[in-house]
Amino acid sequence: MEKPSSGMILLTDQELKEMSDFVEKNYGIVLIKKKTLIQGRLSHTLRERGLSSFREYMDLIYKDKSGVEITNFLNKITTNHSYFMREEEHFRFLRETVLPYLEANRPNKVLRIWSAACSAGQEPFTLAMAIDEYFGSRKAAWDTTILATDLSAQILERAKRAVYPEGEIKDVSAAWRTKYFKKLPDGNYQVCDKIRKEVIYRKMNLMDPFQFKHPFDLILCRNVMIYFDMDTKEDLVEKFYNVTVPGGYLFIGHSEGINRNATRFQYVQPAIYRK
Repeated sequence: MEKPSSGMILLTDQELKEMSDFVEKNYGIVLIKKKTLIQGRLSHTLRERGLSSFREYMDLIYKDKSGVEITNFLNKITTNHSYFMREEEHFRFLRETVLPYLEANRPNKVLRIWSAACSAGQEPFTLAMAIDEYFGSRKAAWDTTILATDLSAQILERAKRAVYPEGEIKDVSAAWRTKYFKKLPDGNYQVCDKIRKEVIYRKMNLMDPFQFKHPFDLILCRNVMIYFDMDTKEDLVEKFYNVTVPGGYLFIGHSEGINRNATRFQYVQPAIYRK
C-alpha cells in the first residue's frame, strides 16, 4: 500500500466502509465520516503491529478472540476524556432535587445508580462524593453503591486505581480535596478508600441486551451518544427507560439531545429526563 511521506498509512474507502459497518453493527459507533481521524490515530498502531494496511489490521481484529485488539481500536477512535465535576449543573440538580426525592421515597434506604460509560472514574467518584456530602451522618444507613461500566477494560483498570494528576482535579473544591483525596508521594492524588468502596466496575457494551435484576433510580450516560446515529441513540434511550424505576432520572451530556417525540422519558431541563 502506498504511504505518504509522513509515514501515515492510508485508509481506502472500501476499508473505511467495512470498518464502519462492523463497528456500527457491534458497538453503535458511526465512523463513516471519520476517515482522517482514523488514519491519524491508528497509523502508529499499525506500524507497531508490523502491518502495512488497514485491511491487515481488520483481519487482526477479527481473529483476536481475546477482544484486546478491538478494545484498543475503540480506545483510539473515541475520546476517553472526563474530569471531576463535569457539567456541574447535574450535581447541583442531584443535590437539590434527585437526592431529596429519593431519600423521601426509598424506605429500604437503597439507591440504585448507574454511571454508563464511566471513563477513568471521574463521574462515579464525583457522584459518590456528592452523595456522601448530601447524606452526611445519615449515610451509614444507606446503600448507595454506584455501578460504573465502560467498554474499555484498560480504562476501567485506571478507574479502579483512582489516581489522578493534580491538573485533573482542578475543579474539585479545596474542601473536597481535603476530605476525599490523599496526596501521593509522586504528587498525584488518589480518591480515598471510603469513596472508592462506593463504586463497583463492570465491562459492558451498551449495544448488548441489558440484564439487570433491579431497575435504577438514576442513570448517567453523558457524552457517549454523540458517537451514535439517531436510530441507535433512540434504541439506547428506550433500553435505559426500560431499566429505570418510575420517577427515576436519566442524565445525558449537554452537547447531546433526545428526540422528545421518540422517547417515553419526560423532559425536565437541558440534559435531564425523568420516567
